[in-house]
Amino acid sequence: MSNGAAAVADSANSEPAGLGGAQNLQQQLMASGHERPEEETCPICFDLIELPMVNHSTIKVCCMKRVCDGCILAARLRGMNDRCPFCRTPHPDDDASILAMVQKRVSKGDSRAIAYLGDSYYYGSLGLKKDLPRAIELWTEAVELGSLEAHHQLGVVYCNGIGIEKDQPRGIRLWQKAAKNGDVVSRHELGIVEYNNENDELAVQHFMISAKMGDQKSLNDIKDMFKEGLATKAQYAEALLGYRDAVEETKSRQREVAKRLGL
Repeated sequence: MSNGAAAVADSANSEPAGLGGAQNLQQQLMASGHERPEEETCPICFDLIELPMVNHSTIKVCCMKRVCDGCILAARLRGMNDRCPFCRTPHPDDDASILAMVQKRVSKGDSRAIAYLGDSYYYGSLGLKKDLPRAIELWTEAVELGSLEAHHQLGVVYCNGIGIEKDQPRGIRLWQKAAKNGDVVSRHELGIVEYNNENDELAVQHFMISAKMGDQKSLNDIKDMFKEGLATKAQYAEALLGYRDAVEETKSRQREVAKRLGL
């Protein structure tokens, strides 16, 4: 495990010591994680993928790379319809072939593949039966390897007690560590937690950070808080400008064409 991955994993089981520790944690949370992680860039064009990534990219199970729709379109225009545009592996034909590719990556300790397999057990996809304990086991393994996606998923099940004893503090710690490392979805979850706890100032700060990273849900939440009198007009304006800048950075001619074609 890399030092970075170890730091991500260790934090999930650590707790702040007293009020001073909690205040220090909040300071760290607000001071870090303002940039999205490198793995959220397309490995072909090297640009950040627009959020939500699932709507603008595809994970290629052969190499577990998330390729943006623009680069997928460009590959198709070059006649590469049957192969991965990144590693050139032929596309799998059925669920069994997809699962075999994922499991091959899992056997190599690929954290994204392990988290992906956890998702597959959770949703019962790729011909697998739904198996929540197995999903949790895989997400836990992926967390230990530094997967931010697994941090978020595991945080959801702990905070909501889905198939496991409810442990909201543990779930929140998972989201906190992911947010400190640039995970937008976990940052938004923390904003929701603070809003529900009526910690409006902290909620706005979280939403401001994730909105400026291109998260529309966070922008909408700040807008709603502004309407409720819980956020200022200046805060909403700042979030809106930051959001627009973040989205603009993800745009390219290829990606816009892909959108128009409904890719």
